[in-house]
Parts: sequence; structure tokens; C-alpha cells
Amino acid sequence: MDTPLHFKGKQAPDHVIEARLKGLIAAEEIHGAELPGHYSAAADSAKETALILLVLWTLFSELHFSLSSIHWISLSFITGWIFWKVGRSAILGYSRLERLHRLIEEERWEIEHHRPQEREELKTLYAAKGFSGHLLDEVIDVLMADDNRLLQVMLEEELGLKMESYEHPLKQALGAFCGTLASALVMACGFFVLPWWGSIASAGAVIIIASAFVAKFERNDPMSAILWNLASATLAAGAAFFAAQIFIKIS
Repeated sequence: MDTPLHFKGKQAPDHVIEARLKGLIAAEEIHGAELPGHYSAAADSAKETALILLVLWTLFSELHFSLSSIHWISLSFITGWIFWKVGRSAILGYSRLERLHRLIEEERWEIEHHRPQEREELKTLYAAKGFSGHLLDEVIDVLMADDNRLLQVMLEEELGLKMESYEHPLKQALGAFCGTLASALVMACGFFVLPWWGSIASAGAVIIIASAFVAKFERNDPMSAILWNLASATLAAGAAFFAAQIFIKIS
């Protein structure tokens, strides 16, 4: 018997694997899947803000800007930066929800128009869980009897999506706002206490705390996360510092 067109020339197990990969792509976001989006947005925004302010203040120092110039330029920059981080986080959140809604509608259409194939996919999924024989048929019959329940099962089992992991975009935007503002305040305090070394210490503290926070939630090694983030930040700030010195000499 020919393979149904719904499977696009593949057998049911191959189609399930392809669908699971599709779901993984849809679930993918810039902040990751395990850490709640608003926490991740806050941590990422805090680290980025600390790094970019450190680079800016390094350049200001090399260019011998006056203290008043540094103040108003930094304040102007951070105002625009906050709007950018909040807006970008919200846009990413809405984009992810759009992908989710599209997958839901695609799966709903398949349930309405390809029920025999959906049943075959379910049998493949639950056979892999250890169900067999009459029990497997009973489970499939129960799931196929309710379209709403079937839709949820197919989204979670076939595509690997977890509905509870999708946060409202505005919640993620709020996380980005809090992370950016908190980082800017810490950096400002460090700068006012000691313009050069205070800025470095403040940036390091923000990056360490944010990295450790994310690593703890994701059950990763905090020390490894801290070292890699500090190394990346040091490389970026150092590159900006030496580039400024070279360009000053050239000009």
C-alpha cells in the first residue's frame, strides 16, 4: 500500500521524527527553553548593558571626555538602549507566539482532514512508550474521541511543545526592562565612586551575578558560566580599548 500523502513519502515513525524537529525549532528562542523567558531576558539585558557601558566609558576615558559630557551622553544612550531592549524582547516573544499559533492551526487542520494518518502517528508514539495490543487500541480510541484533547496530545507528544512554557511577550519585556535598568544603576554607582576601576568592578559584578543566576536555574556549572562570560566580556572590552588607542594614534 502506498504511503499516505500526509506523510510526504515517509513512514509514520519518520514523520513523527520530522514533526518533533519542527516543534523544537518552533520552541527555540533567543533566551532558551528551560529558563523562564522574563528571567533570561533580565539576565541577558543586564550583561549586555554592563558590557556596552563599560566599553563606552573606556572610550570616553581614552578620548578625554569631560565628566559632564560623559554623564549626559551616557544618560542619553541608556534611555534609547532601554527602549531598544524592551521592544526587542517583546518582538521576539510575539514572534515565538506566532510560530506556536501557526503550528496549532496546522495541527488542527491535519486532525480535521487526515484523521487516519493522525491515528497512525499516535499509535507510533504510544507504541514507543510501551503500549501494545488491545491496550494500545483503547488508548488511541480515547484520545481520538475528543478533538481538543487530541490536539493537545499531538502538540505535546508529536511536536514536543509545552504550552505552559510560553510566556506573554510583555512579561519578557518587563524582565528586559528590569535587567537593563538594574545594570545601568549598578554601573552608574561604580562610575561615580571610582570612574575607571569602579566601572570595571561594577561590570564584573553584574556579569558574575547574572551568569550565576542563569546557570543555577538551568542546572549548569556556575563557575564555568561565570568564567566564559567574563572571558567574553574581557575580550570585547579589551578589543575596544586597544582599537581606540590605535585609532587615536593614527588620527
